[in-house]
Amino acid sequence: MTDAVGKPAIPAAGTTAGATGGATGGSHAPADPFGPRLMAPLLIGSVLNPVNSTMIATGLVAIGHDFGVGAAQTAWLVASLYLASAVAQPAMGRLADLLGPRRVFLSGLLVVCAAGLVGALAPAFGWLIASRVLLGIGTSAAYPAAMALLRAQSFATGRETPRPVLGRLSLASLGSAAVGPVLGGVLTATAGWRAIFAVNVPLALIGIALALLWLPRTRVASGEDGGAAGAGARTAGAGAQTAGAAFDPLGIALFTATLTTLMIFLMDLERPNWALLPVVLVLAGVLTWWQLRRPRPFIDLRMIGRNRSLALTYLRHGTAYLVIYMVMYGYAQWLEEGHGYSASHAGLIMLPMSGAAAVCSLLGARTKGIYAPLVLAAVLLAAGSGVLLLADESTPLVALLLAAVLFGLPQGLSSTGNQAAVYTQAPPDSVGAAAGLQRTSQYLGAITAAGLIGLFYGQRATAAGLHGIAMVAGALSLAVLVLTAADRALRGRARTRA
Repeated sequence: MTDAVGKPAIPAAGTTAGATGGATGGSHAPADPFGPRLMAPLLIGSVLNPVNSTMIATGLVAIGHDFGVGAAQTAWLVASLYLASAVAQPAMGRLADLLGPRRVFLSGLLVVCAAGLVGALAPAFGWLIASRVLLGIGTSAAYPAAMALLRAQSFATGRETPRPVLGRLSLASLGSAAVGPVLGGVLTATAGWRAIFAVNVPLALIGIALALLWLPRTRVASGEDGGAAGAGARTAGAGAQTAGAAFDPLGIALFTATLTTLMIFLMDLERPNWALLPVVLVLAGVLTWWQLRRPRPFIDLRMIGRNRSLALTYLRHGTAYLVIYMVMYGYAQWLEEGHGYSASHAGLIMLPMSGAAAVCSLLGARTKGIYAPLVLAAVLLAAGSGVLLLADESTPLVALLLAAVLFGLPQGLSSTGNQAAVYTQAPPDSVGAAAGLQRTSQYLGAITAAGLIGLFYGQRATAAGLHGIAMVAGALSLAVLVLTAADRALRGRARTRA
């Protein structure tokens, strides 16, 4: 295992058991092991979770009207996907490390197909929540599987994963997350909100077809598909037993119970059930005790405790996205209910957020450092919070567009910077699980954001509620700035990606 600052040595091509074949599983490696055939299915799969997380934003009002529920209830559609994703991301990452990323990737897409059908045909509001849970589980496979496959490709070819390749994953995530409100608004206005769920079916089917054609097979001890670095060190005879022992179903159950109880508390902050907090603390304590006993825990608390830089990255990433999601959902709802825009117009006002995030993602993928972009991201989050603090029903369109830009820029900078940090800070044999935990920290921020939106808005989005959101966002932005400045390891980091 490497330390938190160094990066793993890459063996010469052909020296690992994880060597990959060609685009169709042949014996010859493609000319570019990180080329379009590898990246196309990974990028399609990677957009599904972020686009589903944000596409619902401009459909919440229409869904609420159809089922007769308010903003506090529709917030469950946001939180349920994030709860499922927060648990499923590290679980899928661990499975990708153990069983192989290709197999996990394909299984996740099949679940996405089923979830899209459930949501499109939902006869009641509860069915929509079930669909969102399935979407959270299914879409969680792609990102950690992609990170594990890229690391396996690096070890198989003797080449570092080029930083622009990681940037493409980040751009796919950011671009789809940021364009989600626009897409959701257009679908809601033209085909109805059910199209927000139905669109997952063709996207997942395309991803399955491309993955079957082009994702390379890499050998792991327990089966056909490749895992992350270090898989070749396991013996074939012990592979299946090792996989079963390392998956830790009790750890997953305890983690799920802890997050579910916490989410129930957060989703009714207007009338908080304080009795739930001791339950959360007890469950968290039992989870910690169990994880520290396991030789291969679901959440490697020892590794995170030893790796201060990685722990700070998780905390910084989760806090930044708490601000981003609180504004993304809260701002979109206020544009419709508070300012009087239609769903499609609200989506278009949010469009500069996607453009700014995409531009900064591209720039962040090509920069040599991490520290300066992350500091700038925190400053921009604080500036955007200031703009929202002054917004009301008479705010001109240009100011509304400026607010969207100010939150899009740090979204791109935070995503690429923290992704690069995790890739270099994580142990080489746990990249999939580490990438999943990064997304878990992001989704914990989103769950908290959903609760705060319900607290400030209640049954309707108002300017006063938006100002409350802006004040909390400003304070958290300053906390992100402090967390970034406190991490000295970020300075000079990530100068190693070509």
